Amino acid sequence: MDTLTHIVIGACIGEAILDIKIGRKALLVGAIAQSLPDIDFITATWMDTTHSLLAHRGITHSILFVCLIAAGVPFLLQKFKSFREISFQRWAFFWLIQLFVHIFLDAFNNYGVGWFEPFNHNRISFNAIYVADPFLSIWPAIAFFVLLLLRLGSKKRRWWGRFGVGMTILYLVYATFNKLTTDAAINRTLNHQKISFTRYFTTPTPLNNWLWYVVAANDSGYFVGYHSVFEGQKPVRFEYFPRNENLLAAFPEKGDIARLIHFSQGYYTVEQWKDTLVFNDLRFGQEIGWLEPRGKFAFHYYLNFPKDNKLVVQRGRFAKWDKRSVQTLIRRAFNIE
Repeated sequence: MDTLTHIVIGACIGEAILDIKIGRKALLVGAIAQSLPDIDFITATWMDTTHSLLAHRGITHSILFVCLIAAGVPFLLQKFKSFREISFQRWAFFWLIQLFVHIFLDAFNNYGVGWFEPFNHNRISFNAIYVADPFLSIWPAIAFFVLLLLRLGSKKRRWWGRFGVGMTILYLVYATFNKLTTDAAINRTLNHQKISFTRYFTTPTPLNNWLWYVVAANDSGYFVGYHSVFEGQKPVRFEYFPRNENLLAAFPEKGDIARLIHFSQGYYTVEQWKDTLVFNDLRFGQEIGWLEPRGKFAFHYYLNFPKDNKLVVQRGRFAKWDKRSVQTLIRRAFNIE
């Protein structure tokens, strides 16, 4: 989830648990606690890109990390006079909730979260919400700004804190419903079109939860398409992309390749762009694929030029966006002919 969403949700949770004891400080402490797992961004300052990709949302997003922080930080906080009136048990509950909510929310995105690090390196991805979804963030953000303005002691404060948390939960339920109905529709259309596949995934396109990006894998490549939750039985138009893993044989950095394949959860293609060998992670979608079905994939890693991959996750997220691509996204999302 994006940083802003974590901050405002954390502030609302802080208000709900700590307000009676420490007033408006609860908003600040909540925002900080909710953001703590993302401290792993600093690994990019000394790690190369492929190591950093796996370090992000790794150990600091694990259940082990949540338990250690929830048990250890309360001891430190009670050394400060202004926080001593809060019991160890309440502090432990506060940190446990905040950190668990963070790693649970992040699992709704397609990046993947290392819940079981360092014992198991598999990543958890629900693929139900785009990393930045304004329709999720707006509700806790409204609650956060109201809480900043309301006077201390107002009975409305607790209601607004609960409103921010409650609306977030409702949107997660709604997104999960969209995910389940989309998966059911994709299963039907793949079988109806007699497309042979070994596995598939669906994930929302940018900034919404109505137009879904679909990738179905077979032994040699992937069928890629888009489906709106408002399309019903309308068949999905698929484009086929070969995996081309044979192109990796000539590349010497086997460690980089192994890490990229692990990070991509096996959803990848390899392409030759002039003098550059490119590794695509299909989970992050295409550059305006709803308008250009054969468009580039948003995550493309230059194997020949690893130093040019610092922003590889963000590189293609909003590439080529203009008035026409946004209008097309909206029309496709709401099935407007």
